[in-house]
Amino acid sequence: MHIHWSTYLALPFSLSFVAGAVAFNPRAYTIQSTTCRAVDRVLKEEVNITIDYVDINPTAEKSIIMVHGWPSLWSSWGYQIEEFKDEYRIIAIDVRGFGGSTHPADVQLSSTLADITGDLACVLEHVGIQSAICLGHDWGAEVCYEAARRRPDIFYALVGVTVPYLHAAGPFADSAQLAAVMPKLAYQVFFENHTTEAVAELNKDIKRSLRATLRTVNSTPPDGFLTSTSTYLGAYDNVTEIPPIPFFTSADENYFVERFSKQKFDHTLIFYTRGNRYGTWQSTQAQGNYTIPQPVLSVLPLNDPVADWVFAANYLKSAAFLPQLTTKTMEGAHWPHLEHPQVFNEILRAWLETLDHSLTPAQRVFADEL
Repeated sequence: MHIHWSTYLALPFSLSFVAGAVAFNPRAYTIQSTTCRAVDRVLKEEVNITIDYVDINPTAEKSIIMVHGWPSLWSSWGYQIEEFKDEYRIIAIDVRGFGGSTHPADVQLSSTLADITGDLACVLEHVGIQSAICLGHDWGAEVCYEAARRRPDIFYALVGVTVPYLHAAGPFADSAQLAAVMPKLAYQVFFENHTTEAVAELNKDIKRSLRATLRTVNSTPPDGFLTSTSTYLGAYDNVTEIPPIPFFTSADENYFVERFSKQKFDHTLIFYTRGNRYGTWQSTQAQGNYTIPQPVLSVLPLNDPVADWVFAANYLKSAAFLPQLTTKTMEGAHWPHLEHPQVFNEILRAWLETLDHSLTPAQRVFADEL
């Protein structure tokens, strides 16, 4: 049953989180951190940044590093942490610029997907993990694709949630070109061309900005959301109070708002700036290798208002660059692992059970060449 926006406003908050999901308390986990080197391309020098992470079940033989997208945090993987924490060592990070993880002063040029891949490698080296599965959602999925492509010696398999492999094999496309094809990407033009104004708009009310974005199929945003090139939250102007985040408890939401308030949205638009996106494309083009030979699981939602990702994957011919690709679809808007965690976890578990975790990355590369 679809619940209209006006009706949803009247729903009691107790119904807003995922029924039947295993309880997750992010405050029960200790935040750790490590210092990583980063390049500030405006200052033209290396700087230190701090990456926050949680390290769960450190004695496990198999490891997963979890990478969130925008706007999110390490704790967005709570349902997956609860499901797999007894079998896998789990490293869940705050991506640079989010939560407690710091960022170079420059947000326009200094955080390509290659740069963030370096952060993942830095954290894994710090905790003593030599090989891992990379699990990413949204832009975190693209980080995992790039990490696996660049560092097959570390990442022996990957899972991309919601967004398919956006490879760099074709010409570079900026936000305006993408929005011309997919109108609900118009907000990315605003983020790209008016980053300072976008940050100010998002920072005005952290909770409201997060609630506006983190919606589901049954708690949809107002018509017109994501379609403007001059505002992100303007579609909510006539909504006095946005309902709580549907797949979080009040405690989960409070934790999210608290950690986001550490740095606010100041450094979180790194995925949308033209400099970072062009830098990612340019460095990949320079390498000339777009194929990812490792096992890949792509989980695509069927109800994302942003885009038809199944169509996008087919249009981009993503599978041509992923010889060991498994694609699964499921109900959900942009956050399927949060909206329907039991379904998602079943898909993920079934795929994980097909992997041979005993091989080292070097052995995998050799086996692929035979």
